Amino acid sequence: MDVIGNNISNVNTHGFKTERVTFQDMISQELRGASEPKENIGGVNPQQVGLGSLIAAIDKIMTQGSLQTTGKNTDVAISGEGFFIVKDGDKQFYTRAGAFNLDKNGYYVNPANGLKVQGWNSRLDDKGNKYINSAASIEDIIIPVYSKEPARATSQIDFKSNLNSSAPAVPPDATQEEITAMINDPDPKMRRGHVTTINTFDDQGIQREFKMEFYKVRDNTWKARLSMTDSTQLSVDVSGTGGQNTQLPGNTELEFGFTPDGKLVYVSDGVDSMNSGKLNAKVSFRIPGNPAIQNFDLNLGEAGMVNGITQFSSDFTTKAVKQDGYTMGYLESFSIDNSGTITGVFSNGVRQPLARVATAVFNNPAGLDKAGDTMFSYSMNSGEPNIGEAGVQGRGKINAGLLEMSNVDLSDQFTDMIVTQRGFQANSRTITTSDQMIQEVLGLKR
Repeated sequence: MDVIGNNISNVNTHGFKTERVTFQDMISQELRGASEPKENIGGVNPQQVGLGSLIAAIDKIMTQGSLQTTGKNTDVAISGEGFFIVKDGDKQFYTRAGAFNLDKNGYYVNPANGLKVQGWNSRLDDKGNKYINSAASIEDIIIPVYSKEPARATSQIDFKSNLNSSAPAVPPDATQEEITAMINDPDPKMRRGHVTTINTFDDQGIQREFKMEFYKVRDNTWKARLSMTDSTQLSVDVSGTGGQNTQLPGNTELEFGFTPDGKLVYVSDGVDSMNSGKLNAKVSFRIPGNPAIQNFDLNLGEAGMVNGITQFSSDFTTKAVKQDGYTMGYLESFSIDNSGTITGVFSNGVRQPLARVATAVFNNPAGLDKAGDTMFSYSMNSGEPNIGEAGVQGRGKINAGLLEMSNVDLSDQFTDMIVTQRGFQANSRTITTSDQMIQEVLGLKR
């Protein structure tokens, strides 16, 4: 009845796991032993009197409870196997109850007891990119609410565009002003080039417009003029060694060569050229008032492929531009995905990984010790915790905005309670009847 009562009292406890009691009979008193068959007589079964029953085991039923929507982004539930890990100093506990919150210092905690949720915080690599190493040791998760994300200068631009192979070429004796007029001709049929502008960021987080003006010089050969907002000192170098970076202003044109079927095969800055592998150029510039030279890589595609700049007989297009710079921003919100990765959304539109919630699985989760507060702790029969990222190696997926309910089935518990009560009543009647029989025996003396 204690177990049943505990189950019923925790029917609304998040992450609670129901328990059941199994019984076994006690050792029996042997009145007569068994005998084997003989030549003229058969065998005889033993005569044994049972001495009652005792508890065989109190098992934890570790099946998953139903998931309830809360809409709170710090609430999490595991769909499948596994436990969240919380820590109190050096003591580590495991729970299915994911009603977590942030404390005033940004720690991700269980607000009921202050224990800190474990996982991995993001780190910066050599290039300043944030990453999370799930193979490292777990640590207290910190979500720096309203923290600053420093401005980042553009270091790389991935460029994809199509140049119309049907466009007429610019006369070889055309001046720069005439070329500009031809590129920007209001009649698309007469237009001899294509202008693309890309928003980049300098080392102060100030947005700068990087412009590329493409024009055709002859069949399968194009040039591009490069410029940057507020910068009269710019150069471009395809060698990748930065040989021209200190010569500002320097060369500001690139030449592109294509196969007749529209594939980019080389890029040249007039001195150096590349015709194999990834074709890229290093753009260097200086902003007035800032003597430092800034640069970024311009990725144009692979030689002989169509994953960058192409030349097909179709409209001029800029298919895609991706650059990695941004201005300073503040953390405004965050979300948690199925792997437990906490992604921050900043006021500048940037999304960055902040941390990842760790989960643990056990060979025998029913062997865990109950530690109170709907938590469990390691025992000699549970096996060592296998800690890692959610959704891999048998660990369930994490669902944000949900909580796991108790897996107690109330109807089953009431049924068990009635059966237990009837069993107790029947046993009490046995004792009463036995007592009456003893009184009858004692009365035989009178």
